[in-house]
Formats: sequence, structure tokens, C-alpha cells
Amino acid sequence: MRRLSEIRGAVRENRPLIHCITNPISINQCANTVLAAGARPIMAEHPAEVDEITESADALVLNTGNITDVRMVSMEISLQAAAREGIPVVLDAVGTACSGLRRGFVLKLLETAAPAVLKGNYSEIYALYHAAYHSPGVDADGELDEATVLDAARELAKRYGTVVLASGKTDIVTDGVKTARIKNGTPQLAAVTGTGCMLGVLCGVFLSACPGMEAASAACVMLGVCGQLAETEKGSGTFMVSLLDALSTVTDAQLENNMSTEETAL
Repeated sequence: MRRLSEIRGAVRENRPLIHCITNPISINQCANTVLAAGARPIMAEHPAEVDEITESADALVLNTGNITDVRMVSMEISLQAAAREGIPVVLDAVGTACSGLRRGFVLKLLETAAPAVLKGNYSEIYALYHAAYHSPGVDADGELDEATVLDAARELAKRYGTVVLASGKTDIVTDGVKTARIKNGTPQLAAVTGTGCMLGVLCGVFLSACPGMEAASAACVMLGVCGQLAETEKGSGTFMVSLLDALSTVTDAQLENNMSTEETAL
């Protein structure tokens, strides 16, 4: 992986515009995460304006959490605009393990135009690979092991020509040939809502500065290390505030010194 300091430096220098079509549950955390990383967020989702907004952006993030008819229309328009203009896309497949509607919609988007990064938790990625798999809720299934998810992620990456990020205790990033495992993070990240969505927009920020494998790996390292720095015994509210503080103040040295990554190739 390229040095994280170089990627972050390019973002801070260029201040890219990141177009996010996400969900109301985490939209505030997502916008603040983009700002903390040194980029600029725009959260436009009206179908009549998203084509124009996407054209002006440096990266597009689509998140299927709390999906609605309007956002589904907007995502299709934005994805087509991004494909036309060569704008990198993160597709965050929230809820695909628990909803046939979302699974079918994400698979349709994947057939329309492959994103630079396809992201989901272990259950969401496995659900896109295994049609009969179902898991209740949007949380990851604790019964899915790393090896099973890695096999599914590699096959999806090769099938769609994309980079797959499967988030979990160990984050998996693969393009079907190379694989990175990132072992940063803290259980407190799962104790507050929206941290998976924050990881998705961080991918979008870094995609404006580097290719998919590096962007997804850098995002996992940054959110994981900042989660570790934000750990607190005070509770979930304090943790979320501390996490945003860490995302906006973490140094390159802290990231380099605390990152835990392994890279392999087939």
C-alpha cells in the first residue's frame, strides 16, 4: 500500500468533492467524516439534480441503507453519470443480507457499471455471492468465518472487475488476486450506528487520490486506528465524539505506528 501520508496529503491539498447518496441515519456522521479527512461533502439526492452534482464530484458514494424509491432512482442516475465521466464509485451494499429488495438492487447496479470499490460487512458481501444466504438485520453474522468471506469476496471481485471490501473484526480488501487484511479497530465501533457508513465515505475520499485497493485499505486503517485512539470507558456518546475528534486530528505518525496490515497474493 502506498504510504498513507502521501494519500492523505493529496486529499488535503486538492480538497476533493465527494458526492454521497446515503441514508438519514448516518448522513451527519458521513458528512463530518469527509470533512475530517480533508475533503468536501455534498449529500444531494434529488433525482432532478444528481446527474449535475455527480458530474462535478471527484468521487461518488452510494449507500443502500434505509433505501427509498427516490434514492434508488437517484443512485441509478448518479452511477450512470459517474460511468460516463470516469468518476470513481464506492457502492456500500448495506442490508443486502436481510432484504431481497436491496440485494436485487445492488446486483442490478453492479451489472450497470462496476464500482471501484464494492463494500459491505461479512454478511452483506456473502449475500451478494450466495443467493440463498439470508441474515436478519444489518449487523454482520458472527457465524461467518474469515476464510468463507474471503473466498466470496475474491469471486465477486473477479466477476465484476472491482475491489471488494468486507468489513469485520479483520477487514478484507481484495481485487481477486491481491488481498490485504487490516486488523485495526475496536469493538466500540460496532456499539454506535453509522461507523460502517463512515468507512464507506472514507473510501470515497481516498478514491479521489489513489486506486481502489489502496483507497479501501487506507480507509480501513484510518477508521480502525482512530477507533482505537477514541476508546473510552465513558460510553457510546463520548466514543462517537472522540472518534470524530480522532479522524480530524490523527497524525500520519500515529497511523503508521498503529496500523496492522497483512498483504498476500494468489
